[in-house]
Amino acid sequence: MPADLDRFVEKQVKHGGFSTASEYVRHLVRGDQEREAALRLEAKLLEALDSSDFSEVTPAMFERLRERVRRVQRSGKATKPRSA
Repeated sequence: MPADLDRFVEKQVKHGGFSTASEYVRHLVRGDQEREAALRLEAKLLEALDSSDFSEVTPAMFERLRERVRRVQRSGKATKPRSA
């Protein structure tokens, strides 16, 4: 890694509460995974809006969707979409 990036990572480790550079990198990867999952969810919601195939949106429905995203993130692999 170039010296300037190495210094930046070390600064983030020191001031960001991370124990190691690996921990910092894992934190960045998890953040990217969460953003990607949110973008996929948004795309699916927009697709549903365009299809006019609506069902009542409730807090429980969103919690089920969040739990599905959490399961996918924990497993590290995508799952086939099911109706929520």
